[in-house]
Amino acid sequence: MSKAIRFHRTGGPEVLQMDEVSVGEPGPNEARVRNTAIGLNYIDTYHRSGLYPLPLPSGIGQEACAVVEAVGSGVTWVKPGDRVGYAAGPPGAYSEERIIAADRLVKVPDGMSDQQVAAMMLKGMTVQYLIRRTYRVEKGETVLFHAAAGGVGLIACQWLKALGATVIGTVGSDEKARVAKAHGCDHTIVYTRENFVDRVKEITGGRKVPVVYDSVGKDTFMGSLDCLKPRGLLAAFGNGSGPVPAFDPNLLSAKGSLYVTRPTLVTYTARREDLEATAKDLFAVVQSGKVKIEINQTYALKDAVQAHRDLQARKTTGSTVLLP
Repeated sequence: MSKAIRFHRTGGPEVLQMDEVSVGEPGPNEARVRNTAIGLNYIDTYHRSGLYPLPLPSGIGQEACAVVEAVGSGVTWVKPGDRVGYAAGPPGAYSEERIIAADRLVKVPDGMSDQQVAAMMLKGMTVQYLIRRTYRVEKGETVLFHAAAGGVGLIACQWLKALGATVIGTVGSDEKARVAKAHGCDHTIVYTRENFVDRVKEITGGRKVPVVYDSVGKDTFMGSLDCLKPRGLLAAFGNGSGPVPAFDPNLLSAKGSLYVTRPTLVTYTARREDLEATAKDLFAVVQSGKVKIEINQTYALKDAVQAHRDLQARKTTGSTVLLP
């Protein structure tokens, strides 16, 4: 038997519990992995709360670093003993061991710690698709990135700076502003006391920005549209403050023929070749030293409830890792 954090009903962090589970052997095209470090992500709270419904009871967690223990028939791209990373597959990373589709696993380079890998797979690949494919940011452009001191935000600030972009980031406190600036954010806006739309217009001399990356959702959506140049793109990739209310698409024409997309890592890495290319690009930028993966909080897996409480109370910065 193995241990895993699961939930049998949706709700607050208190619904998470440690269960004894039987893992079994991998079937065709599957692998059994032993997780060595597990990433904490805001999407985990969406699954737990029921915002993104899952069949119950359910495992939870999207990313981890692991060691392959066994593979089923048809698996040729990983073998027992390989150190691998994964993200955006079916929830279940909050576990000691699990069965997973082997085509979701990527081998990780030597020189990266297990904790680094666990902290970068989902968040880092999310940044890759956002800034290199959803909207390909070019040198000299100015972009707005909400929640700039979070796990995704800190990777994005560094990567965008390496590309030669000017980064405007929103944060919730002066301390988080300092953290974001230390990671390449050129201008920080403390949204608890500043109007971010007015500040973006001020910073850009009224020109505004071609793209806004918004994982906050309800509280920032309309303001994000007002930060865009004509024909600008809003990449709404999360709902930290709640889902965006319904709106009339004519609003987009009135504000300058704007575009809105709701991208997901699952879609952008659905094909094996896209997953490998995304991970390769991420590993390369981290190995170059241009992007550093910093784990600012660690919790034992058994303390997942507290980890969720701290995440939702905005007490965390950067990446958080759970240790089995």
